[in-house]
Amino acid sequence: MNGLSEAASQVPRLTSLSHGGGCGCKIAPGVLAQLLATQALPSPAAMFPDLLVGRETADDAAVYRLNDEQAIVATTDFFMPIVDDPYDFGRIAAANALSDLYAMGARPLLALALVGMPINVLPRETIAAILRGGESVCAQAGIPVAGGHSIDSVEPIYGLAALGVVHPANVKRNSTARVGDRLVLGKPLGVGVLSAALKKEVLDRAGYAEMIDSTTRLNRPGIALSGMPQVHALTDVTGFGLLGHALELARGAGVGIRLHYRDLPWLAGVQALAARGIVTGASARNWASYAEEIELDRDLPEVARALLTDPQTSGGLLAACAPDAVGDVLACFRAEGFSRAAVIGEVIAGEPRIVVA
Repeated sequence: MNGLSEAASQVPRLTSLSHGGGCGCKIAPGVLAQLLATQALPSPAAMFPDLLVGRETADDAAVYRLNDEQAIVATTDFFMPIVDDPYDFGRIAAANALSDLYAMGARPLLALALVGMPINVLPRETIAAILRGGESVCAQAGIPVAGGHSIDSVEPIYGLAALGVVHPANVKRNSTARVGDRLVLGKPLGVGVLSAALKKEVLDRAGYAEMIDSTTRLNRPGIALSGMPQVHALTDVTGFGLLGHALELARGAGVGIRLHYRDLPWLAGVQALAARGIVTGASARNWASYAEEIELDRDLPEVARALLTDPQTSGGLLAACAPDAVGDVLACFRAEGFSRAAVIGEVIAGEPRIVVA
């Protein structure tokens, strides 16, 4: 074995350096709610009338109106490695951050890199590959990485602060779903399960390829969806799982949501892996945070709870639209290569809660 190979063999796996990966690193929704509730400051929207979307409904990004034709959309998202390949890690993190812009209906403008790396642990080449991966996805989105900030940290962290623009009338919120709306999900579920399998070294090449394809696919349909008046609400499914983000839709609009388990799309192999007990710790934390607002049919598979709470990294858009717009919404997704976009439920009258049958 030559010296270069020996050095490469001593490079630690990226996932071994972090206590959690991807959006599974998020603070549990129940804990986060408690932290935000302790703030004594008034609502920013009450102080700044041009702040169209703030933190009130846990939406995907902030939106600030510049004039009658333009609003700036701002977000930031970063996490620890979900995969060991540094280039793929950068790509996934960048796609995940930009997803928040698309979920508001915005067109991305530029990004800033957020970088925290254990400088004395990881080779410079590994860190550079992470940055190149993020830049490659931003290039696909048609934007520059115009700068950023870096620190020397114990665990590797990468993500973006990103800015976009949208017409104020076309902002898509997570709080404006209407009773009778159908729910359309853009990507299949199961990223958290696949990432857990990868960390346990039981994910095969096909499973890895499918995970990378899903997590690096930009949620660009959000731009077109923003111009559809019959799309009433929009969000993306990430670290709180399908149930958590559907519940945010329900809470924001003061409605109930019914999900059809049989119609949910899954990444290949996910259900079998979950049946073997390969799930993330974040799944259990998610369930503990919002279980009281969830009703699961007793005939659902035993793994249903773990799968429905599975944290998604760079997950799909979740759109609430009028029934007669479903065809157009699905066509919008499929035009961008989202062949597995599916109708998964509907908005119902009642108190904010999720019913899964």
